[in-house]
Parts: sequence; structure tokens; C-alpha cells
Amino acid sequence: MKQRYYHTLLLLVFLCTCASAQSTITGRVVDEKSGQPIEFATVLVSDASTKAGVGGTTTDLAGNFTLETSTEAVYLDISFIGFTTRRVEELTFSNGKADLGLLELSAEGQTLEEVTVRAEKSQTEFKLDKRVFNVGKDLSSTGASALEVLNNVPSVNVNIEGEIQLRGSGGVQILVNGKPSVIASEQGNLLGTITADMIESIEVITNPSAKYDAEGTSGIINVVLKKEERKGLNGAISINGGIPDNHSIGLSLNRRTEKFNLFSQFGIGYRELPNDQRAINEDRVSGTTVSSEGEEFRNELYYNAVLGTDYMINERNVITLSGNFSYEIEDQPSRNDFTLTDASNEILSSWKREEVTEATNPKYQFELQYKRDFEDHKDHDLILSAIGTLFSKDQSSEFTNTTLSGIDQDGRQQTRTNFGNQENTFKVDYTRPVNEKMTVETGAQYITSNVDNDFSVSDFDGTEFIVDPDLTNIFNWNQKVLAFYGTGAYQFSNLGIKFGLRVENTNLTTLLETTNESNDQNYTNLFPSAASSYKISDAVSVQASYSRRIFRPRLWDLNPFFNPRNNFNIRVGNPNLQPEFTDSYEVTSIFILGETSLNFGIYQRYTTDVVERITTFQDNVSITAPQNIGTNRTTGLELNFKTLPAKFMTITGDANYSFFSRKGELEGTSFDFSADQYSGKLTTKFNLPLDFDFEVTGQYQSSFQTVQSQVSDQLFADLGLRKKLFDGKGAVSFSVRDVFASRIQESVIDQAEVFQYSRRLRGRFITLGFSYGFGKGETMEYLGQRRRG
Repeated sequence: MKQRYYHTLLLLVFLCTCASAQSTITGRVVDEKSGQPIEFATVLVSDASTKAGVGGTTTDLAGNFTLETSTEAVYLDISFIGFTTRRVEELTFSNGKADLGLLELSAEGQTLEEVTVRAEKSQTEFKLDKRVFNVGKDLSSTGASALEVLNNVPSVNVNIEGEIQLRGSGGVQILVNGKPSVIASEQGNLLGTITADMIESIEVITNPSAKYDAEGTSGIINVVLKKEERKGLNGAISINGGIPDNHSIGLSLNRRTEKFNLFSQFGIGYRELPNDQRAINEDRVSGTTVSSEGEEFRNELYYNAVLGTDYMINERNVITLSGNFSYEIEDQPSRNDFTLTDASNEILSSWKREEVTEATNPKYQFELQYKRDFEDHKDHDLILSAIGTLFSKDQSSEFTNTTLSGIDQDGRQQTRTNFGNQENTFKVDYTRPVNEKMTVETGAQYITSNVDNDFSVSDFDGTEFIVDPDLTNIFNWNQKVLAFYGTGAYQFSNLGIKFGLRVENTNLTTLLETTNESNDQNYTNLFPSAASSYKISDAVSVQASYSRRIFRPRLWDLNPFFNPRNNFNIRVGNPNLQPEFTDSYEVTSIFILGETSLNFGIYQRYTTDVVERITTFQDNVSITAPQNIGTNRTTGLELNFKTLPAKFMTITGDANYSFFSRKGELEGTSFDFSADQYSGKLTTKFNLPLDFDFEVTGQYQSSFQTVQSQVSDQLFADLGLRKKLFDGKGAVSFSVRDVFASRIQESVIDQAEVFQYSRRLRGRFITLGFSYGFGKGETMEYLGQRRRG
């Protein structure tokens, strides 16, 4: 009996000894290139002798992990989708603890050889408040502009006119390198001088924290440009040609030393953007109909140059000075054929309207930034920045009507535009980790925007051009926005939370000088934000967020002038527009299932004083202008996934469904209705023998209803083929966008007194490109390094 108790006692002592012998392993996982923490990376621990798994965990929002093991003879495998798995062996324990410090993961396909060959495949990272789409060498992006790259990003759609939508809604704020930029403004060609080869990644932020500018009711899209971080001279060159004419040469150079990082990008190109259009305006009261059909062009010769330097004063102080210059020369030869018919469909008149437009668009941007890293913590920093941008446009157009039959429609008309926009942004951002679990941020921002638009319309009276005083004016637009913000984040064991509040004061004035019409607005608003993330298991996490956003009417929404290219379908601005506000909520779940990752989300947006484009009709002429009309409530579901069904195949998908309810009225007309829309995108990539890659992307966007019209659905496809050369240093790529020329935008307004139909088609684009990367020296550690502790 005593012997049995003795054995029992020994067993208890042994178990207690084992329990007390648990060893602890800690570390922090970051992206090798950016130094940013990798959230939800998987950390598996295995027995060094048996190779059997003995435990595991995932990293928190700061990339940190802690796990325990009963033996010190172990090794770790650290992995995250889109990154190369890293194995850590021969761990060193002291008093039962092993602190591995900073553990860097490199993107799949990244090389540490001299040549700066980047990951071939794009991948998406999911973080607490954003998704990061790392732009690889996707075949469908060969020779593409930033707009076309954006159209491959989950949740983002770009329509045929270049309007960017996020989850089916407009009001998106576009940033470049986290800041407003002249090359991402609405003036001129949006993002027209940025090509895919220049882009590092695209960040989609559907519920931005209070740290970000509150502009953009649907969220923020941040385009991050490449800036090489190797010592020595590095660079890349790309040459592209296409049909219709789409030719460009781009060069990126970087020279890095211990104290300086000099970076530059140069580009020159020419492209034709044809647009086939068809329109019908039917006056059901008189029975007359005006129809038009033609081809419109926007041809551009463009230049782009970026020059900048980082000066490392010392390990903790860096000054960055950079400048961007872009110059576009536009030519818009267009022709539309018009027909006027009566109620019995008899032709009363037919004529052609031809346009000759020339324009020059210089754009400048300068930035000065100072960053101070404090010694007590790696994430304790202060950033001061000043950005100045200038965009101008000098455009002249002449329109000529030539009668082909019937009623005389001959006439000539000229327009002139002298436009200038200057914007200055001043920011201060301060981040302070209180401890390893809590971080606070605070800062301020002041933006000034000044616009002058001298616009004139002249009609030919048979002898000379006479200025039309009703269509000639000088439009001044001035806006000042002062903002302050504060955020706080705290990390529990499995739960991370972040709260923020931003206050903004907006002072806006508009003035039509000739007629002395003015509109002054001054308003102050609060913009709270909240985000949380909870790790249910190593493979499942849930995120929730809220933010309040604002959409301020922009210049072209307020500017009452128009381009009379088609003087029967006119678009104008509304100087009296008010801002719209949106409360946005969403819950997102992340699942890691072996080689498959899933991201499923539910979201809702409630918007007041919604800006809608309303069309009025008179004498077969439609005039479309933005108006504030009521409220809109949108509820949606979204699914993104990536899977590797075979070693040679990768499939990514994106699906979105939303239901919306509109309520409002204008001048006694009710615009109440409910409708839905959905979209899907599927990309399949194949790694073929002989270093060939092939990919195909299909997209579908459903039809949907607006306050006045019904917009038709679209189904289209892109494909690409690539052959690697020179041991991966170079590549030849071939791509076709809109393979079947099926990306047609159609809309119909069908009312008792009027009927309007419009149709636009860009057509098929074929591109052949060559790229080559060169460089030397070791990977630079100085600026990109992260200090421990």
C-alpha cells in the first residue's frame, strides 16, 4: 500500500517538474522589405529529432508571438500567404527563454542576388485596417497604367471613363505614397503617367482610422511607388508597344550609400484612347429624336520625371526631398454624326460635328519630409512634411458643324480654357508606444487649395468669332481644411482594439467673377473611428471596424462650365453642392486553410445628402448636373480568396453583392427606390515549362439602377503570356485587355416625356512589352533596419 502511494508521489513530482520545465519562445515577424509587422503569420514549433509538430500560434497585430514548449530541442517554421516560409533552427535558451528578436519574411520569388528581380506574382495581405495588394508582374498589367492595375485589385472597379469605385461606390480618395498627389488628382488624366512597372503595392482601406484624411466616403486607395533600397546603382528599364497606339519607355534608377539614397524615375509615352459612342435623345411630347454616333479620341504624348533623395543625418534622423514633374500634350480629334427625325421617323436633318482640341497640362509636385526615430522604442517617431502641388491646363477647341442633308445645321464654335490649381499640405504625425501593448498617435494637417478657371465660348457669325457672355466666365474655387486627430491602440492576448477621433474644419468659397455669383461654406465636423481584431484560432480571425467619412464636392462637381463636344448631351457642375457624409460599418473574417486563404466580409454604409447626377431635358438637349438628394443605405457581402490547387496553378477570386435603398426628392419629384448590384472577378495563373507564364482574368459587373437610369451589365476578359529571359533578369510579355471587346457601358433613361440611350466602348487593347532589371551590391540595411527593444 505504502509502495503504491510512493509511486503516486513520484509521478506527481515528475509531472510538476515537467510542467515547471516549460520553455518560452518569443519573437516578432516583419516584412523583410518594408519592415512592417506581419499580422496572423503562422508559427509552428516541431521536435528537432522526431520532426513532429509540438505546438504553434499566430502573430498579433504588431507581429509579436509567444509560445511554450516542453523541450528546448525544437525548430520553428514561420509562414504567411504570399511569403517564403522561414525555418529557425538551433534556438538558444537562457533561463528557459529564447528571444528570437526580429524575424524577417521575404515575398515569394524575391531574390537576394545582385539583380533586382521582384516577385512574379501579385498577392494580397490582410491587415487590421487595410488590405495590401503587392503588384508583381501580372501579365494583364503589361504596359498598363495605374488605372488598369487598380481594376485588378479586389473590391476595386474602374469604369470606361476612368471613374474609380470601391465596392461599387464612388467617393474614393486616391493617395500616392500615403499622401495627396497631383498625379492622382482629377485634373487631366487621372494617374495617367504612372505605369505598372512603377508600382510597389496598392493599399485598400475601406474603413480608415482617424489618422487619415476624412475625405472619401467609400474609403482610401493608396498607390505605393517603388523605391529601391539596395546599395550601389540599381534600376530597371521597360519598353512597351501596343494597338491602338500605346507606346512607352520607362527607366527607374536608384543610387544608395550610407548617407544618401538617390531615387529617380523617368518615362515617356504616347497613347491613343479611342471611344466609340452612340446616343439617342427622344422627346416623347413633340416626337422628335436626335441621335448621334461617332468616335472620340484622347491622344496623349506624356513625360514624367521623379527625382528625390533620402539624407540619413544619423541612425534616427532622416530628411527626404523629392519632386515630380509631368507634362501632357493632348490632341482630341473627334467626329460625331447627328440625325434629327420627326414623330414618323422621317429624317429632317443630318450633319457632322467635328472637334479639334489641343491642350498642354504641366504638373508639378514638391515634398519635404523630416522623420525622427526616438531611441526608446523602434516605433516611436515624429514626421513633419510639407507638400506643394501645381497643375495647369491651357486648352483650345474648335467645333465645326457641316450639314449633310435637310435643315441647315452649319456652324462653328470655339472654346478656351486657362486653368490653374495650386494645393499645399502641411502635416505633423507623432506615434508613441506607451508600452509593448499600447500605442497612441496624434497629429495635425492643414490643406489649402486654390483654383482659377478662365473659360470662354465664342460663336462664328460668318465673319468673326463672337464671345457668348452666357457661357463665358472666370470661376474661382478656394478651400481650406484644418484637421487634428488622435488614436489609441491596445493589444490583449488575442484581441486588438484601436479607437480614434478626428476633427476637421472646412472653409470653402466659390466665385463666378463675371456675374459676381458666390457660394461660401464653413463647417466643422467630428470623424470617429474604431477597429478591432480577434484571433479565434491559428487559422481563423475576425475583424470589425467603423468610421465616419466625408465627400466634399470637388472642382468638377462645382464648376458650371462644360465641354460642348456633343451639344445635345451636356454635363455641367453645380456651385451650390453640399458635402455628403457616410457612416461605414464592417465585419471581416479571415480563414487560412492550408494552401487556401479566404476573406469574407459584411458591410453597411449610410450616406446623407447623397450627390447624384440628375438629367433634365429641353428641346432634345439633355443637361446633367450633380444634386444633393436624400439618403442612401447600402448593405453588402464580399468574398476574396486565393488558392493553389497545383504547383503550377494559382487561382484568385473576388465577389461582391450589395443591396441599397435610396430615399429623397428634388423639386417635388420622388427618387425613392431599392435595388441591388453584384460583381465578380476570377484570375487563373499557370506556370508553364520553358519559363513561360500564362494568365486569364474574367470579370462580370451586373446591371444596376440609379436615381434615373438603368445601367447594363458587363462581362469581359483579359489575358497575358510571358517568357522569362537572361536567367530571370528580363522578360518579354504579351497581353490583351478586353479580349472580346465586350466591355460596353450602356445606360437608359425611360420616362413618360423623354427617352435617352447612351453607349460607350473603349475596345480591345493589345500590348507587347520588354523589361530588364539590373543592379549590384548587397541588400541595404541602414535605413530599412529595425532596432530591437
